[in-house]
Amino acid sequence: MTHEFVYEALPMRVRFGADALAALPEELDQIGLNRVVVLCSPEQSDTGQRVADALGDRSVGLLAEAAMHVPSEVAQWASEEASRLGADGCVAVGGGSAIGLGKAIALKHGLPIVAIPTTYAGSEMTPVWGLTTDGRKETGRDRRVLPRSVVYDPQFSTTLPVPMSVTSGINAIAHAVEALYAPDATPIISLMAEDGVRALTTALPAIVRDSADPEARSDALYGSWLCGACLGAATMSLHHKLCHALGGSLNLPHAQTHTVVLPHALAFNQPATPVAAAALSRALGGATDPALRLWELAGELDAPRSLAELGMAEDDIDRIAEEVTSRSYGNPRPITYGDVRGLLHRAWVGDRPVANPAKDLEDSPQIAARMASDTDMTRES
Repeated sequence: MTHEFVYEALPMRVRFGADALAALPEELDQIGLNRVVVLCSPEQSDTGQRVADALGDRSVGLLAEAAMHVPSEVAQWASEEASRLGADGCVAVGGGSAIGLGKAIALKHGLPIVAIPTTYAGSEMTPVWGLTTDGRKETGRDRRVLPRSVVYDPQFSTTLPVPMSVTSGINAIAHAVEALYAPDATPIISLMAEDGVRALTTALPAIVRDSADPEARSDALYGSWLCGACLGAATMSLHHKLCHALGGSLNLPHAQTHTVVLPHALAFNQPATPVAAAALSRALGGATDPALRLWELAGELDAPRSLAELGMAEDDIDRIAEEVTSRSYGNPRPITYGDVRGLLHRAWVGDRPVANPAKDLEDSPQIAARMASDTDMTRES
């Protein structure tokens, strides 16, 4: 096989290991930071304070207001506080909410970020930022928001509750899945994606059995690093588009939404991505249907498998399908409104994933009648 690709390594430093927090001052020295604000969510305020205390006088404030999907008003407030405190950098402690808030500040003021992940979301490895305004989530890529240093300490993830560990881990797996069939996939990223999926799908059942298992926690954090790096290096497709719409418009919980949607988006794209499917099969221990195996794994780990249980109403399916198909974006398989509507319906109900969700809807007399009614109304208008 002849390879053609462009690979560009992202400029960042990674420190991984137990007690890595003790080396945090050294990481600040590497960047030349002397006055940092510590960012975290209200739920992580104790952890944030622990980090602030470890930094001593180099911490000029703890901003424990990070929120899911980075509301623009929270980002504006935190940016103003960082400026008022005379901060020359941010230390973001937590998952995507805290790191996303750091990215918003970096986007506005250019302050360098040091990230200390406590979940498996992977945001710390990407130049992708997101802001939610009036129920619509906007995302973009900018090198200024890429953390300059990432400190991975497995001990910081041992207090992550088991249900959140599971959904956060599957969220990370989603990054690797889309990287495997991205139009800008490369051999290096594909290797990282496959090993990241293998590490996480091995570690998560072990964490469910024993949440304090240090080896499992280390393997999960290792897998999340690899999967996050994949997200930072490859183009996002249908899965992430769906989750951004569901999160920004309906404020559904981030990791849980990724957990529910992933098997359905993968099942839809699998027929068009045999190489990616083969890699996922290897990572999943030889599974003949990777999408179905991920759906089964979520059930085995007692993770959510329906959007309804996350708070989505059935009436929201149409508006989300419209939003997802209103703009063009890269995906290995062409997408129609019917495809997305069918996919969302199966994800809402919690049914097993299928490759042709639009046909599945047509085969249902009740749904087919509803689609016909919608079509008639469109013609009348």
